[in-house]
This record gives sequence, C-alpha cells and structure tokens, in this order.
Amino acid sequence: MHEEAIRKADVLIEAMGYFRQFHGKFTVIKLGGSVMESPEALRALLVDVVFMQTVGMRPVVVHGGGKAITNAMEKAGLEARFVQGRRYTDEATLSIVARVLAEEINEDIVRHIRKFGGRASGLHHKTHQCLFGTRITLPDADGSPIDLGRVGEVTEVDADPIVDLCLAGVVPVLPSLAEDDREEDSGLYNVNADTAAAAVAMAIKAEKLVFLTDTPGILVDRHDPSSLLPSLTPEDCRDLIARGVIDKGMIPKVEACLDSLEAGVKKAHIVDGRMRHSLLVETYTNSGVGTEIVLKADVSSGPKASANSERVPVPTHGKVNS
Repeated sequence: MHEEAIRKADVLIEAMGYFRQFHGKFTVIKLGGSVMESPEALRALLVDVVFMQTVGMRPVVVHGGGKAITNAMEKAGLEARFVQGRRYTDEATLSIVARVLAEEINEDIVRHIRKFGGRASGLHHKTHQCLFGTRITLPDADGSPIDLGRVGEVTEVDADPIVDLCLAGVVPVLPSLAEDDREEDSGLYNVNADTAAAAVAMAIKAEKLVFLTDTPGILVDRHDPSSLLPSLTPEDCRDLIARGVIDKGMIPKVEACLDSLEAGVKKAHIVDGRMRHSLLVETYTNSGVGTEIVLKADVSSGPKASANSERVPVPTHGKVNS
C-alpha cells in the first residue's frame, strides 16, 4: 500500500517541473475523429483538459465533428459528398454543419468540462465569432479550380476573446467554422479543424499544439506501433513525406504542425486520443506517448500573444488558396 502511494508521489514529482515550465502557457488541443465518437475517450480527454487548467496551464479546444455531421445529414435525407477528402458544403449542408458544430457538439464539450469541475465557454457565431476566412478551391488534374461550396480556410483570428477567457481561467472551445472576412459576405465557411487549430495556436503564440488522432503518432510502419518516432524536426518531417512514410490524412496534420512552428508555436504533438489520459502523459512525463515536432533551435523564450492586438492574420504558406 505504501509502495503504491510512493509511486504516485514519484509521478507527481516528475510532473512538478513541467507544471512550473508550462504554468500560464497556452496549449491548443485539436479534438476530433474517434475520440469524439467514444464517450469514455472523450470523458478522459476533458478530465485531462480540466486538470491542465487546474495546475495553471491555459488550454484551448478546437473541434470538428465529421461523423456527427454525416449522421445529421443522413437524418435530413442529404447525402454526404467528398471532393479530394473535403466535404462539399452547399447551403443546406452548411446549415447542418453549423448547427451540429456550434449548437450540439460545442455545447456538449462545454457542458462536460463544467461537469468535471472546470470552466468553459464556446466561441462561435452564436456567441462571439473568432475565426475569419475566405473561400477555397482545389485544383483538378489539369489545374483547374474545383468548387467546394461553402468551404474555406482561416485567414484571421480574433485572438483577444480567446486570450481573455484563458486569463480568466475559462477554457475557450471553438468549432471549425469561419466567418467570411469580407464585409459584403457575412456567411460562414466549413473549415478543416486541423488547420483551424493551427491558426489559433499561431495567433495566440501557443506553447503547444496537440493533435489527437487515431494512431499512436507518426509511425515508420503504420501496422507496427513499436515503430513510433517520438521526436522529429521539420527537416525530418519533410524527408518522411518525400519518402511516403507520412502520407494521406497525416500530411495535412504535419503541414499544420510545421506552419505553426514557423509562426512561433514552441512544440507540436501528434498523440493517440484513444489512449486514456494520453494528453497528460505526453505533456507531463519525460517519455511521453506520441510524436513531438520541434525546431532544432531553442524557442522557449518566444513571445506570447499581445493583449492589445485585434484580429491576427494567419500565414497561408503551404495551404490551398483560392
């Protein structure tokens, strides 16, 4: 019995240095995929978020909702259509996307964080919109633009409300929806949650950007969890993409990580969200459980978000533009 208590004390002592290091620092957590489809995985994750807030970190949650949106479309008699991996979003689809993300998933995440003893507030078009963007297209085989409907990318982030909530001890929760950045069009865009999370992390100069995925991290062999690569540099990532080790759906996540590092985020992490308390283990232990991507240079003294700024433009280098 005493041995178990001592073991727990050792874990806390190991974590103490990380508590001090990350106290008051921003961490952006992208939530999506199978984590949101499993009540147990989601519960464990949100308990982790409340823990991080309790020990002085400033977590920010950005979420998508792919499967829930598809289910809602099926109930409405609409068929989901994808173009090069992007959901084609007409006005009818956008109405469902906006409702599911802002009025169902977002409210559910906020409610659960509060249930577990934390404080949280949703930031979206029904409360206070913080993500702004523009429409995008994708090139076909001939290079001609393919219309995706109301699909966009984040170009600006209103950072002040996000920072203000964090400083007040409240977890901001943002869905992957952007408002058109032109005054003549106040409509919404369905945006990729990975790139939305990266945009938020860039805007607030986050210490960490964490992507919760359905794999242990970046693997040399996707069928062998023991081939996990625990730490990579941007140069390593580009080499792995060129060799085809990083491919398909992992490429956008890694590219979002690289964009965020270039913009001042200190570390990016790709972690298996299905593993219980993976967020805490990756953040507060020496070994971690996922893949971290970090610049070779020490950027631990990088700037924080300015409380005097309004909307922060987001670099679009490496992303699809219209």
